[in-house]
Amino acid sequence: MTDMNKHVMDEAIGETRLDRNTQGLIGKGAPRYEGKLKVTGTAPYAYERLAEQDVAYGFIVPAKIARGTITSIDTSRAEAVPGVLKIITGDRITRAASQPGAPAAQTIDGQVFHYNQPVALVIADSFETARNAAGLVAVTYDETAGRFDIAARDTVREPGSSPMEPNNKRGDFEHAFAQAEVTFDETYTTPSYHAAAMEPHASTASWDGATLEVWTSCQLLESGIGQIAAGVGLDEDKVRVHSPYIGGGFGSKLGTSPDAVLAALGTMAIGKPVKVAMTRQNVFQATSRRGETVQRVRFGATKEGKITCFAHETDTTNSPGNGFFEPSGISSVFLYAGKDRMITHSLVETDVLMTSAVRAPGEATGMLATESALDEFAERFGIDPVEFRRMNEPEVNPMDDTPFSSRRLIECIDEGARRFGWSDRPTKPGSRREGEWLIGYGMSSASRLNQLQQSSAEIEMAPDGRATIRTAMTDIGTGTYTILQQICAEMLGLPLDRVDVVLGDTDLPASSGSGGSWGANSAGSSVYVASLALIRELADRIDADAETLTLKDGHAIFGNRQIPFSEILKGETISVTGTIEPGETADKTHQASYGAHFCEVGVNVVTGETRIRRLLTVGAAGRILNEKTATSQCYGGQIWGIGYALEEDLVIDKRNGLIVNHDLAEYHVPVHADVPALEVVLLEDRDPHASPLAGKGIGELAIAGVGASITNAIYNACGVRVRDYPATLDKVLAGLPDDYLTAA
Repeated sequence: MTDMNKHVMDEAIGETRLDRNTQGLIGKGAPRYEGKLKVTGTAPYAYERLAEQDVAYGFIVPAKIARGTITSIDTSRAEAVPGVLKIITGDRITRAASQPGAPAAQTIDGQVFHYNQPVALVIADSFETARNAAGLVAVTYDETAGRFDIAARDTVREPGSSPMEPNNKRGDFEHAFAQAEVTFDETYTTPSYHAAAMEPHASTASWDGATLEVWTSCQLLESGIGQIAAGVGLDEDKVRVHSPYIGGGFGSKLGTSPDAVLAALGTMAIGKPVKVAMTRQNVFQATSRRGETVQRVRFGATKEGKITCFAHETDTTNSPGNGFFEPSGISSVFLYAGKDRMITHSLVETDVLMTSAVRAPGEATGMLATESALDEFAERFGIDPVEFRRMNEPEVNPMDDTPFSSRRLIECIDEGARRFGWSDRPTKPGSRREGEWLIGYGMSSASRLNQLQQSSAEIEMAPDGRATIRTAMTDIGTGTYTILQQICAEMLGLPLDRVDVVLGDTDLPASSGSGGSWGANSAGSSVYVASLALIRELADRIDADAETLTLKDGHAIFGNRQIPFSEILKGETISVTGTIEPGETADKTHQASYGAHFCEVGVNVVTGETRIRRLLTVGAAGRILNEKTATSQCYGGQIWGIGYALEEDLVIDKRNGLIVNHDLAEYHVPVHADVPALEVVLLEDRDPHASPLAGKGIGELAIAGVGASITNAIYNACGVRVRDYPATLDKVLAGLPDDYLTAA
């Protein structure tokens, strides 16, 4: 039977079955459900689908100018190559990825909007043939001048309202700043960044004349189906999208990328399946990136160090027609006290690849600035950075006085300081030395807004008591399969190996998708709601009270009876669907996850090189569903934070908008030698306002602020403040006093 059950999060939850944890599965570091498939290479990703069929291959033709009009495309030489089946041109070619949630990707419409945007697709009987023929397509342009430098501020406009309101003000900051006893005013810059997921963007598409099926690497299938349908001119009910395995996304796959639409156009044009895999250079040049920022941070305070006013003003970039902006002030709205506040964003329009969400949009860049500024400001007062943050901890959201749903920032800071040995911090820069290495400690806070999204899941229980979860949710490597399996098994009293999980298919119940750190909480809550519905069904069949019914090891236990599920079901299969929706708790409380990072570095006085010696993260993110996968997510955030602090820099040629370092040979990310033994501590926590699971997002929390803890440690080691990220050795060397080198 089928039953639709919905839970709207209008009130805080009380004690639930998850608190009983009868099976002991919640919080436990269970092994990944799909782990064996991945490590044995048998988990089929998008490009590997339909391998047994006769398929064709597409290769993108990129534009060789940054801005202008396409005047002609000569495909004759390419079409003469044996094995070439079709060359697709025209206005339906997409210029980059879709913005998350947008109705469709932006099309080229005969224009070039950025260097190396797609202008055509060559389809051939082999990848090599398509690649060779793509180089023979001759495109002519009417080139126009472009804008490539954020500092030039050629075109400045108001951003859209997503993912936050761009301008947030309370009181009169300028007046309060002018009256403040002590002031701080510094500017920080961050470069453009790329998500650089391990799996390149790739798709396989098949059209049978009635239904278009697309296997693609996409984080949000519910909007992805509409974006693909719009891209090829079909109704959504004629499109089915699959994405059961994703090799990382980090925001770059929230919207469908050009390969999905191009593969779909290709299969509809030639009548057999088409595969399109973007090369690493294509990925860097034609999907999306994080926008560069210029951030001005100002504080006013009393002589004792109490912050009275705060401003965080950000310039960031995007291409024409895109309202998305890097929301660097997203945590500045609520993280620290200050009665008069101003958090604003301006969008500088450039003719470079569009910018969009990358892991922890806003926090990852904004906290590089604000957490460095807090460290600098604390030093002016001679106050320890830990104590300075404690002094300026707000009791409610300082922007609108909304109560916090749960906030354990100070506990994270205190626990981190204790574990790290913060009391042994060098008293001043240059005071601790080991040969050529100067040693320093740094710390920062971390925060990430929590969101609950509408999500649905079906649970089917077979006559033998085996359960199967089905939902269009995706797993981008974060452990979604395993977490949903754990929730279902715990709720229904089943061993883990008696629960199957099917994900990543738009024919399944619509889900939240993976992104914004909402995935586990949202999809997991839908499984929780479905589980409750199934428990009620079982209880009705045996005339038991669902609230007091105990389920354990495949049995229902009540009174003095213990009945196996197979006996209750009597040969029938039952199926229920549960849905979670955000409600009034999202408005009544301010919800976020919190943490703190502590870092020890060594700075070489001869080379200026920085080495991370220790890195500790303490986090509080509500109920931890799987300690192993949560800790793994934090490791990833820490490592990425190292990259943002010391290495990552997507270089844009200011003469023509070319992304210069468009592959992993030149776009530097941390490798094993850059990463020390990492430590992660997750505090026991519950947030009854966040969801029925009492959990909050953690995947993006761990990157927020990490880079600032590193640059703060660099200052503590050698006295050099780097405000233009990344803190490469040339910047450190330029600020090192000569006597450090002499002493070496």
